[in-house]
Amino acid sequence: MTAASLSQFVIASRRIFTKLNRKYFSHHPRNKGTDNQNQNQSSSNSYRTSRKPPSIAPKFVTKPSFPSSSSATICRTNSFSTTNNKRDSIISITNSINSLQNSNLNNSSSPQYTADELFRMAEEHLYGRNNKTKDQSFAVLCLQEAVTKGHHSGAQAILGFCYEFGLGIPINFKLAERYYIMSVKTALSSIDNNSSQSLNEAIAMDQLDDATLLGIARLAFLRKYGRPGVHINRVEAEFWESKINARGPDAIQWIRRAAESEHCSASQYCLGVCYHDGIAVAKDEGMAFKWYKLSAEQGNCRGQGILGYCYGEGFGVKKSEKTAMEWYRRAAAQGETVALYNIGYCYEDGIGVPKDPVEAVKWYTLAAEQGNAFAQNSLGYCYEDGIGVTQSKEVAASWYRRSAEQGYPWAQCNLGYCYQNGIGVEKDTVEGAYWYGQAARQGHARAQHNLGFCYQNGIGVTKNPKMAVAWYTKSAQQGNVFAFHSLGYCYQNGLGVEANLRESVYWYFRSAEHNHAPAQLSLGFCFRNGMGVEKNEEEAVKWFRLSALQGNPLAQNSLGYCYEEGLGVKKDSKFAVYWYMKAAKQGNPWAQCNLGFCYASGIGVAENATKAVYWYRKAAQQNHARAQDKLGVHFQAGIGCRQNLEKAVIYFRLAAQQGQVTAQYHLGLCYEKGTGVAVNLQEAMAWYERAATAGCRNSYQRLRQLLLRYCLENASAAEIIQRADENTNECWSDNSNSLGWVSGFAAPAA
Repeated sequence: MTAASLSQFVIASRRIFTKLNRKYFSHHPRNKGTDNQNQNQSSSNSYRTSRKPPSIAPKFVTKPSFPSSSSATICRTNSFSTTNNKRDSIISITNSINSLQNSNLNNSSSPQYTADELFRMAEEHLYGRNNKTKDQSFAVLCLQEAVTKGHHSGAQAILGFCYEFGLGIPINFKLAERYYIMSVKTALSSIDNNSSQSLNEAIAMDQLDDATLLGIARLAFLRKYGRPGVHINRVEAEFWESKINARGPDAIQWIRRAAESEHCSASQYCLGVCYHDGIAVAKDEGMAFKWYKLSAEQGNCRGQGILGYCYGEGFGVKKSEKTAMEWYRRAAAQGETVALYNIGYCYEDGIGVPKDPVEAVKWYTLAAEQGNAFAQNSLGYCYEDGIGVTQSKEVAASWYRRSAEQGYPWAQCNLGYCYQNGIGVEKDTVEGAYWYGQAARQGHARAQHNLGFCYQNGIGVTKNPKMAVAWYTKSAQQGNVFAFHSLGYCYQNGLGVEANLRESVYWYFRSAEHNHAPAQLSLGFCFRNGMGVEKNEEEAVKWFRLSALQGNPLAQNSLGYCYEEGLGVKKDSKFAVYWYMKAAKQGNPWAQCNLGFCYASGIGVAENATKAVYWYRKAAQQNHARAQDKLGVHFQAGIGCRQNLEKAVIYFRLAAQQGQVTAQYHLGLCYEKGTGVAVNLQEAMAWYERAATAGCRNSYQRLRQLLLRYCLENASAAEIIQRADENTNECWSDNSNSLGWVSGFAAPAA
């Protein structure tokens, strides 16, 4: 057969297009210019870790292990890409078909093909089935026409698959998502447009074909892990996964056939995902690794990227960080964004390569600029803490936002913290609570805890303790240790729940056994004071020590106090000073005040009034009332500092206004004697009365003397005697009047 006759034969054999028009490469007019547009590289779920966001009160900026699942990303090339020569050939054939069509417009005998027939032809040419020529571009044309003519759900799903993996057409995740959704809607409309149970019934009764189920499985993946232009929504992802799992292994028959029979690298990768995440089949690391490896060995960049993850984590294969980097680099060479991200992570933590934060930022940036949400979040973390790059809170917040707007929950939580605390953005607690809510509703445990904290304290939302407990509970159900501790606090103090000290101890213990320092401190207080548990000072010291060794300043101060007083441990003033010093250097005002007292009194250290004043001043600057009173005493007497009576009065007043009883007594003395302030007996009596009412006997005695003096100066002899009699009979009564005789049992001065 000559070349000319062969050409005529090919054209004649494809008379199936006699009714097709020039929409072959544009499809729907409203998408013109989009279908053939190259899309940015995708992100993936094959992440070693996520950047754990800061939390609230206190801030928890750590890098947790975020368990990765299967990944996927786009490739600039793949094993089924159509060459330019082949595309030129298709265009040539199409032009010939159009010419033939124009000559037969009025020929009623021209063949007509249904959507089902076009769909079957597309499947045959997509993988070369039934001795058909493998021609993915031609298959896409058939799928597009089937979608246009018949709203065919199977064609819509496979067309989405082609857009997702770049089979016969440039990758476009937004169009992939669109066709997956169209496929589900078309299938449902053919069953029951109004029934909310139609999808469940259709799956259970095998009314959805394999191709449509493929669309549901891939839609679940995109919702779970996102892609450029595709919003992450893990609640919706769980919904779609549940539908696939309800059908069982039959739900992934299309994927399995393409992977096993046609050796499609994209389908092999997808089948690995199913075994990795337990979609329609039981989780199986070995099987996941097997299919990832088959995909990777064919040059599929997604398979290469996730295979690197498997070697890096020892998932289904012996761990080898060196081999992991080799596969990451192969995938990265094709522009696979997850591999770019993972290379950055390896450089940041020194996994398989020397630790190099600057190099890490380089790789994170490459992935982030292509739309990888995980890399965008990690890059924000680097800018926030100045890791490998000049610190910039503003740039950090901008990267968190780009990731958060793609629906990535860790970034949403990070952005919420930024708004709540004014980090890189103008402080906006309402906006902060909004982003916490976005992440919390996707099941993000840390965000659920933070949102609960907002409701507990009325930060950006209306204060609602019950709602706080609800979110704490959701977070605790996922094992969040911060939520354990917060629930313990709520049960201890009756916030949003009925107070229950035993329940409080239970939650404190659950958090403390996970080495959560604040919970260990709280549990120590419970044992020291017998709250919800039998009092046990030795057990209290144990938990204080565990917390203190982690650097918790409150626990360090408490442990120092135990050593100073001999509570649950042998009394040792030197150890007391040791722990006070550790806490004081972290800025804890109680420890600073206690350390000042040790220096002033020579407890555990040589007496040093100057150092005492230094530490009292440190604590007083944090508005610590007892330290303010002590500092006032030193200024008044000129001990360890230059005497300054006026400044002494200032510090006495600062402490007295906070209800510090000793300071109220000292301030009363100043007004009575005119020390650092003009004499004012009425003001003196007012402060004495406040202190005496709180149990200060010294203030009570001074007040009696002032009242007698006042009576002698302002009343007749008869009135004086009468008041004296009243004083004798009523000084211990339960009633007291301002600037009158003080009643109530008095205790020694504090």
